[in-house]
Amino acid sequence: MSQVSIKSPKHCAKQGLNFDKLYKKLFFAFSGIFTTLLLLILMIWLILRPAKPEFTLKEADIYQLSLSGPNLLNSSIQLTLLSKNPNQKVSIYYEELQVYAAYKGQQITVDTFVPPFYQGHQDSNLLTASLVGTGLPVAPSFNYEVGRDRTAGKLVLNLKVNGRIRWKVGTWVSGRYRINVNCLAVMALGPTLPTGPLSSRQGTICSTTV
Repeated sequence: MSQVSIKSPKHCAKQGLNFDKLYKKLFFAFSGIFTTLLLLILMIWLILRPAKPEFTLKEADIYQLSLSGPNLLNSSIQLTLLSKNPNQKVSIYYEELQVYAAYKGQQITVDTFVPPFYQGHQDSNLLTASLVGTGLPVAPSFNYEVGRDRTAGKLVLNLKVNGRIRWKVGTWVSGRYRINVNCLAVMALGPTLPTGPLSSRQGTICSTTV
């Protein structure tokens, strides 16, 4: 005859308590490891504290900026920027970069996409873009504003870059951060248009926000 083992309610309750204690220990252990990793990443981030990339306008040439109809603009601009990573231990991934030109708060070219690229620490890259617009609607005051600039003897454009970047430290790569770059191009503009393009070659430092 086989023996049947019957556990008392106290024994079952004790086993349940042991399982609860085990789960709690595992939970606290994993929480501690996770918290330690987060603190370690935060400490590394604070120690390195990456500086935002630097952009310089090297050259901007306006080949066309004229109205083709009532408040419809045709434009053609060639742009060269220098991008520099000032960090000694942090690299940068650039993604989804879009470049366009604006005049008096109006966008005067369509967005031009720059291919994504990787920038090592303290590396520099030259970026070129051809900005164009065909039949872009502009405000009725566009011609008047250009006439005022011609009287003042200079034309001022905003050349803008918007996109996303990711920081890289060792094998760790951060999430995506928005980057906005604004470069001012100041060009001499006389009473008559020159035969060649309007050019700006001052090496202007651009404002960058991340």
